[in-house]
Amino acid sequence: MRNKSESLRKEYPVGTRVKLVRMDDPHAPPVGTRGTVTGVDDIASILVNWDNGSRLNVLFGEDEVRKV
Repeated sequence: MRNKSESLRKEYPVGTRVKLVRMDDPHAPPVGTRGTVTGVDDIASILVNWDNGSRLNVLFGEDEVRKV
């Protein structure tokens, strides 16, 4: 997982803007919500401050975002 975390840190550096494509969580922001990446943790989750105020992480292999 460490290699994936490093790869994601390069692909999604702090400050990258993303748009939610898919998140399997009942508390997920609506699809299409935009947010700003604040980091990537050691289990390869992308940490995002969503524009709607949510702070749910994007889980590698479960959820999907796209850069905007």
